[in-house]
This record gives sequence, C-alpha cells and structure tokens, in this order.
Amino acid sequence: MEYIPILVLVISFIGLLAIGTPVAWSITISALLTMLVSIPALPAFTTVAQRIGTGLDSFALLAIPFFILSGELMNKGGIAHRLIAFAKTLVGALPGGLALINIISAMLMGAIAGSAMASASAMGSILGPEMEKEGYSREFGAAVNITSATTGLLIPPSNVLIVYSLASGGASIAALFLAGYIPGILTGLLLMLVASFWAKKKGYKVGKRSTFKNIIKTFIDAVPSLFMLVVVIGGIVTGMFTATEASAIAVLYSVILGFIYKEITFKKLPQILLDSSSTTAIVMLLIGASMSMSWALSFENIPQDISTGLLSISDNKIMILLIINLLLLFVGIFMDMTPAVLIFTPIFLPVVMKLGLDPVHFGIIMILNLCIGLCTPPVGSVLFVGVGIAGTTIEKVVKPLLPLFVVMIIALFLITYFPQLSLWLPDAFGLLGN
Repeated sequence: MEYIPILVLVISFIGLLAIGTPVAWSITISALLTMLVSIPALPAFTTVAQRIGTGLDSFALLAIPFFILSGELMNKGGIAHRLIAFAKTLVGALPGGLALINIISAMLMGAIAGSAMASASAMGSILGPEMEKEGYSREFGAAVNITSATTGLLIPPSNVLIVYSLASGGASIAALFLAGYIPGILTGLLLMLVASFWAKKKGYKVGKRSTFKNIIKTFIDAVPSLFMLVVVIGGIVTGMFTATEASAIAVLYSVILGFIYKEITFKKLPQILLDSSSTTAIVMLLIGASMSMSWALSFENIPQDISTGLLSISDNKIMILLIINLLLLFVGIFMDMTPAVLIFTPIFLPVVMKLGLDPVHFGIIMILNLCIGLCTPPVGSVLFVGVGIAGTTIEKVVKPLLPLFVVMIIALFLITYFPQLSLWLPDAFGLLGN
C-alpha cells in the first residue's frame, strides 16, 4: 500500500477544515494535492476541473434541483400546519403527545419536502413555542426536533438517495426509495418510544383525546399534501416516469397546491426560486468537488487498498460491518452527508459486496449512519438549525439528546444485521437485481 497519497489527502483535508475552509474547497484542494503527489501540476489542475464538470453531467442529478424546489414550495405552502394538525389528532392524548406530534410531523414533512433542515426549521418554529407553553423543556423539544428531522432523509423522495445511486454506479433509485420506508418508520417509532418515556418521567402534560370526526377532518385537510407521495413514488415504482420526471411533477403539484391553499402567491415565487437556487448551488458544488476527490482516490488505488486492508483484518461479515459503521459514524461527525456519500461509497461498497451485501441495503445503512452525523457537532447542520430555532445551546441539549442518539444507533444496527428490513419492499415489487 502506498501511504503518501493517503497521508496527503487526510492531513490536507482535516487541516483545511480545521482552519475554517468551506467543505467544497477543502475537498477540491485536498484532491488536487493528492494528485500532485503522482502527476505534474498542469494535468492535475486540468483533471480536477474536468472531474468537477463531468461529475455534474448526469441526467439523474437533474432530479435534485427539482426536489429542492418542490420542498421549498411545500415548506412555504402551508403543508407543515396541516400535517401537525393531523398528527395532533392521532397521538396528542398520549404521554409526550406534543413530542410525538413533532416526530410524526417531521417524518411526513421530511418525506414530502425531502430536506431534514426544512423539516427541523418548520417543526421547530411551529411546535417549539407550543411545547414550551405546555411545560416541556426547551432543550427536550429541540432534541426531539433535531433527531426526528433526519427520518425524512430515509423516507422518500430523498435527494441523498439519488446521490447514493450515482455514487454506487447505478443502484436503482426506485429500489432505494422503497427500501427507505421501513428503516425510516422504524427509526421514528423508536424515537417516539424514548420521547414518550422521557415525557412521562418528567410529568409533561397530556393533551385531550380527539374525536373521530376531528381525526377525519384533519386527515382530509392533509390528504392533498400526502397524495404527493403517492403520485411521486407510485409513478416511479410503476415505471410511469423516472425519478427525474417525478421531481418535475412534484414541483408542478407543489405550485398548484400552494396556490389552492393560498399560502403561495406570485409575489412570493421569486424568493422561493432564489432560496431553492441557493441550496441547489451549494449541493451541486459539493457533488462536483466530491467527484473530483473520488477520482483522485480511484487514481491512487486508495479504495482497493482500504478494501484489502479491511478484509485482511477479518472475513467475518458482522465484524467488517461493525468496523464500517464505526468509521462512518466518525466520518459523519466531521463531514456533511452529500460529500460523505460520494467519497465513501466507492471505498466501502466493493468491500460489502464481496461479503454478499446488496448495494441497496448498504445505501440505507450508509444514509441512516450519516443521519446521526447531522445531529452531532462540529458539522451537524440539523443540530445547529434545531438549537438556533429553539434559542438554546448545544451544551444544554446534549442530555436529552443522548437517549435519542442511542435509539438511532440501535435502529442502525437492526437495519445493518437484518437486511430484510430494507430489502423486503423493493423485493416485493421486483426491483432488486437478483
């Protein structure tokens, strides 16, 4: 194994992050420095520029700006209020009712908007003050909001699953979308158990039981929002349209729904387009930069060296998966999800495939793993959004956050070692390759 390129890559990347260099530039510069170890400067600079360009030259990636725009439209279109009202009628009378409402609403909102940050922002601003008014501690409300917001990245449609499909070399997007349902719901249910137990222990108020009539009314109000999932996922699974076409349909549906709800006006559209363009630019820059690093890794045979090294430690599937999970949990602390998926999928996927894992199963393992990283400092974007909206500090949120972390890790290991939790649905629809 040639250690110099690996050392240059790791030291330069960590060093650049440590001095506050933006993630995309840290990735690009460290990839360039790694190439300079083996090839002259001019080809190295040219290759980095080419890889950034060609990395974005993918029809599947066109779905990402559309899903980001549809998520922004949904977020500004009054969807959150209707989902919260529906969730309230279902679980409001249970122990920790408002916390459970937050988790269910975040699962639905995250699935519809496809963004953990949008979910954390919407749920935190709406439910946070209400939870505090009912006697819930601000820190507990923030912890619930932060962890539950990530479940929507597993429940489709999810931009990061599209990114994984690209990084894996063509894992079916439809199969990945279906594979995310059970793990996402399982994670949400485990979070609900902990939140309910914590609320009961602290003696937080219980809401009034809703009448059947009220449940039906709020459900009918929420149906148009929920129906987007049926249209998008149903169309992809049945083969009526591709994920990219589905994302465009989601934008059209979101615009129409926003105008019907009278939450979106022509005056608000320019700002919505600007916000979604800004988010898209950030995501695409990260994807392009990550593709340049992936090429540098491949050029230096680093994935093959790491694969050989891991398999030389043990050929036991349980042990290798444990090591990979621990490494990804560590990576998630320091790196945002999109570049982590693009950089580490080519490294770890060949290892797990040699052990007989399905690429779709590994995709769900990786995404859930990195979801935990979104809730941890120093790069946890959802953590900072949740804490900022709640008006508290990370130090104060840590205590109620820890038991929620624990159940997310339990969910991760259940999904890792019981592949049918991920593969049953795509297999039932005949979407797996085998």
